[in-house]
Amino acid sequence: MKNHTNSIIIGIAVVLSSIILGKSYVNRSKPHSQIVVTGLGTSNFTSDLIVWEGRFAGKAFDLKQAYNILNRNKDIIKDYLTKKGISAESIVFSAVNTSEMNKQIYSPQGNYIGQEFTGYNLTQSIQIESEEVEKIEKISREITELLNQGVNFYSEAPRYYYTKLSDLKIEMISKATEDARLRAERIADNSGGDLGKLESAKMGVFQITGQNSKEDYSWGGTFNTSSKEKTASITMKLIYAAK
Repeated sequence: MKNHTNSIIIGIAVVLSSIILGKSYVNRSKPHSQIVVTGLGTSNFTSDLIVWEGRFAGKAFDLKQAYNILNRNKDIIKDYLTKKGISAESIVFSAVNTSEMNKQIYSPQGNYIGQEFTGYNLTQSIQIESEEVEKIEKISREITELLNQGVNFYSEAPRYYYTKLSDLKIEMISKATEDARLRAERIADNSGGDLGKLESAKMGVFQITGQNSKEDYSWGGTFNTSSKEKTASITMKLIYAAK
């Protein structure tokens, strides 16, 4: 009788174990439902820092004379800029670059036979960094006035930056995250389910392009410096559990 009772208990235990294991297997094999969304955050802003560069030269057959011409041009440029309202401390002059000028010589038959030294070319560049964006823009357009004083000044296009970029990036991440969350909630509602907990979040590449430009985004991130008016954007990829 005792052996019979033990057999019944063992049998019941085997059946219960099979049920539990079978249920566990079914739960493990059941696919985990997720909602994957990508949110976008954008913002237009105006650059608050400008960097402008240019260069000038002094040319002469004699090195000392070329250097004197370069210094004369430097003084004229510095005087011009300070009279335009730029502080002398803001004008940064680079080191002088010296190179020899040569003229190629050809025979009457057109064969190259050598070169002839024609003098020295000394060049120097300046850089101005300022938060007075509009003032520097205006000066960069008017700098050709130096031609009237005998100075050939080669101006480069200004570059534009934003000093509050870190704060802007945090704001964009917040916007992109909120956009992604709203998208996930809408998907859950439309499918008749509920949005579960956030499982992962991945930030995309921060992009800065000129407003209304045709610039393409890049995998490494676009960082426009040629436009004063810019647009910043970033994406956030969120993965939620679906109930």
